[in-house]
Amino acid sequence: MHELPGLISDRIELLSLELQRAGQVLAQIVALIVAAAILAVTAWLALWGGVMVALIGAGLHWAAASSIVLVINLGACWWAVARVRTLAPRLHLPATRRHLTLSQPSTASQPHSPDEHAEDHAAASARAH
Repeated sequence: MHELPGLISDRIELLSLELQRAGQVLAQIVALIVAAAILAVTAWLALWGGVMVALIGAGLHWAAASSIVLVINLGACWWAVARVRTLAPRLHLPATRRHLTLSQPSTASQPHSPDEHAEDHAAASARAH
C-alpha cells in the first residue's frame, strides 16, 4: 500500500515525458507536411507549365493553351469540392448518433442509404469487439 503513491508518480512522469515527446514529434510532422505541400505545389505548377509549353509547341495560341489548363484545373477543383461536400456529413457520425439517440421518430421510418448501412455494420462490429 505504501508503494502506491510511487507507482502513480512514476506513471504520471512517464505520461508527461511521452506527451512532451509527442508534442515535439507533432511539430516535426506539421513542418514536414508544410514542406511537402510547398514541394507538391511547385511540382504541380511545373507540370502544367510543361503542358502549356507542349500545347504552344503543338501550334496552339498561348491564350488557348492557358484556357485549356485553366479549365482542367477548375474542373479538378470543382470535383474536389463536390467530393468534400459529400464526405462532410460523415463527420457528424450519423450511425453512432442514431444508435445513441433514444427516440428516433423522424428517422426511423426513413430507409438508410448503403453508406449508412455500412456505418451501422461498422458500429455493430465495434460494439462486438
